[in-house]
Amino acid sequence: MTMKHPLLILCLLALCLPLTAAQPNLLLIIADDCTYRDMEVYGGQARTPHLMRLAGEGMKFTRCFQAAPMCSPTRHCLYTGLYPVKSGAYPNHTMAYDWVKSIAHYLQAAGYTTHLSGKTHINPKSVFPFDYSGTENPDPAAFAEVLKSSTASGKPFLFIAASHEPHTPWNQGDPSQYPPASLKLPPVLVDAPDTREGFSKYLAEITFFDSQVGDFLGLLDQSAHRDHTLVMVLSEQGNSFPFAKWTCYDVGLASACIARWPGQTKPGSVSDALIEYVDVVPTFLEAAGVERPGVLDGRSFVPVLKGGATTHKTHVFGLQTTRGIHHGSEYFGIRSVRDARYRYIRNFTPEITFENAATHDPTFQTWIQMAAKADENAKRLVHDYQHRPGEELYDCERDPWNRQNLANDPKHAAPLAALRIQLDSWMRQQGDEGQATELKALTRMPKAAKTDAEGPKKKKKAGKKAKE
Repeated sequence: MTMKHPLLILCLLALCLPLTAAQPNLLLIIADDCTYRDMEVYGGQARTPHLMRLAGEGMKFTRCFQAAPMCSPTRHCLYTGLYPVKSGAYPNHTMAYDWVKSIAHYLQAAGYTTHLSGKTHINPKSVFPFDYSGTENPDPAAFAEVLKSSTASGKPFLFIAASHEPHTPWNQGDPSQYPPASLKLPPVLVDAPDTREGFSKYLAEITFFDSQVGDFLGLLDQSAHRDHTLVMVLSEQGNSFPFAKWTCYDVGLASACIARWPGQTKPGSVSDALIEYVDVVPTFLEAAGVERPGVLDGRSFVPVLKGGATTHKTHVFGLQTTRGIHHGSEYFGIRSVRDARYRYIRNFTPEITFENAATHDPTFQTWIQMAAKADENAKRLVHDYQHRPGEELYDCERDPWNRQNLANDPKHAAPLAALRIQLDSWMRQQGDEGQATELKALTRMPKAAKTDAEGPKKKKKAGKKAKE
């Protein structure tokens, strides 16, 4: 064929050459402890002009969820495409099993350079062989260098800009833009002066995060890579006030997701498809033309991004492990599943008081004092946060803050039964043994695992001392 059909060979080569060049660059920007509803782009009070512009240029997802309302298992799941128990990374300050591979492996094999700048919170490094830069926050200079080197080499890149904002301490941004007295507090927060002051500082940090998004988009948009880069911005789990982070309520597991993919995603589009963080790896792989590994739990939502589909999943899943977290209960395991309307939550040990960093924060102590002085709203919120029934069911359309438990309502027996089955099936598929898995949590924490082996007394200390 080579001798007889040289023109055919040249044509085939011409068709093959653009395949590598056609692989899009991938820019993933992620916040830290940010309730998506507090962002202006999702109707919140924190001004986010750069995210507003990005949403106008791409697609905004209204029902994006993650598998855990804590930093470390969230990031392990996001970068591996595996749910937390399956990967071994289900408590906080955790580590994946050695056999696990991350998106860095998959994309490097496809010719990409892979970079993570800013917050890490992932282990071991052999599972996450990124090129690292930055410390607490992502480094725009590192991104500028990647843009330059990609232009020179022709290699596509994955760049993850992992912010520390608006994680506490809230010391970035300008709180004067958000006078405490003028703020509208969410219904899950007790109206107290220190609550309002903290919420003001938190909103200022969301706006600061938005400025970080602007820094990276500015560099990208001034480069030759703008129209050949899929950008995705995520807000991570809910904030560190009660009823958000560390919980499996909607506000704890829901996330912002805004994506811009020039020429592929319709500008200004909005999708209410159910998607999860576990789907990001297969989505990026499909966009890059890389075959999805069979081990992955997630599924690509590229068809939604391209406008060819309006739905994605029927159910999304979540879990929380308090064992080993800062000021956490010795054990209080939670599992959850949600469909398009209802969220079901199963608490393994309802007899245990639910504790975490939020319950030891001075703001929560103020709530306790107000409850003791007969403030009925404070009394109800303090009780409901720390004392959970075995099962919870919420209508997320009518009750988006998950305050009215319908688990004992006969009118909702059907969705309760259906979601129980879905959760049981997911747990079996993941090898999740419920309470037995919770009790093994310290073995999945590099520092705590060593302490756990020293004996029961040290075990309790590790659970209390581990930093969030």
